[in-house]
Amino acid sequence: MTVEPNFPLLDEILGQWTEQLGPDLLPYRNHCTRMLNFCFALKPGCTAEEREQLIIAAAFHDLGIWSDGTIDYLPPSEVRARDYLTARGKTEWIPLVDRLIDEHHKLRAYQDARYPLAEVFRKADLVDVSLGLVRFGLPGAFVKEVKTRLPNEGFHKKLMSLAGGWFKLHPLSAPPFIKW
Repeated sequence: MTVEPNFPLLDEILGQWTEQLGPDLLPYRNHCTRMLNFCFALKPGCTAEEREQLIIAAAFHDLGIWSDGTIDYLPPSEVRARDYLTARGKTEWIPLVDRLIDEHHKLRAYQDARYPLAEVFRKADLVDVSLGLVRFGLPGAFVKEVKTRLPNEGFHKKLMSLAGGWFKLHPLSAPPFIKW
């Protein structure tokens, strides 16, 4: 497994959100890039179309945090992705990209056979969010290399800040982005 440190399409998409992302641009970019490396390691042999779909979904999957300033960010993230896909004449990808975004924080396996990439995407995000404690069979050395080459830059600290704010207001309920 080889670490891919750059995905030009990811950088192109995120470049359109530089102002909204502000100082979180690099942390979010690195999170997306780590996630994509884990996606492609979990599903070797992705087609060019699958790679593009995963890259687009990665770019938008948490973007609503910044684009709409909300912790209930899955719906606005999906809207931003739909707008992007529509503008590029790829509306047939909308159902898949919606599933990738909407189910990426599902706690149990995603089992809709129509969207096998959704489970790959969910696992890849969990590998990164867990800091590699959960690996779904990925070699520890590979996860460590990805984390070393694409440093956190405060991404997890931002997540903890958002989650902490939620739990202060709603101590007995999970954040709205968590799915069972």
